[in-house]
Amino acid sequence: MWYLLFKYVLIGPILRILGRPSVAGLENLPTNGPVIIAGNHLTVVDSFFLVLLVRRRVTFIAKSEYFTGRGVKGAALRWFYSATGQVPVDRRGAAAAEPALQAAKGILRQGNVWAVYPEGTRSPDGRLYKGKTGLARVAIESGAPVVPVVMHGTLGVNPVGSRIWRPGKVRMIVGDPLDFTRYAGGENNKAILRAATDEVMAALAELSGQEYVDVYAATVKDAA
Repeated sequence: MWYLLFKYVLIGPILRILGRPSVAGLENLPTNGPVIIAGNHLTVVDSFFLVLLVRRRVTFIAKSEYFTGRGVKGAALRWFYSATGQVPVDRRGAAAAEPALQAAKGILRQGNVWAVYPEGTRSPDGRLYKGKTGLARVAIESGAPVVPVVMHGTLGVNPVGSRIWRPGKVRMIVGDPLDFTRYAGGENNKAILRAATDEVMAALAELSGQEYVDVYAATVKDAA
């Protein structure tokens, strides 16, 4: 109930006024069954517009810190993420990837939509960075199609570092589904995982027009 309330009553109307969003290629998103949405990630509001414009319910893997914060802000975040059905996972430490991937596979087993940003973090400079292979591993093991989705204009609504959303023009483009069933059984093969991941990133680069950088975004941020 809360998911729909946020989408159509509390937050959705504000997004439609500020972002005047449009969408192309929505017919490429399967209307039922497990689906992985792979997106580019420019700013925080990307996720809000994705949820608004995709007709099906979308689930992200959210950082567990969002569910454990203290004070008024912590309580508000905890309530929002819990009420909208997002899945908490501790993403810190060397073994952080495994519980996140298990949670993603659980979402897909239920026939639902899992949304993920393969770059692993927001782009530090608007370019598209190297994708992490966890997405490919889940896609190959589950057999779910991967649908590339890109956002244009979200940086105008929510510039990095800004606390207040601004008027802008957002456009979401949904690409053709990518089928990785040809790699069945190869979810532990590093070469296969990299090939599948690079295919996803190539699709995102083509749809977004972003310059591709063959380096992890987190590495660039850590070096800054």
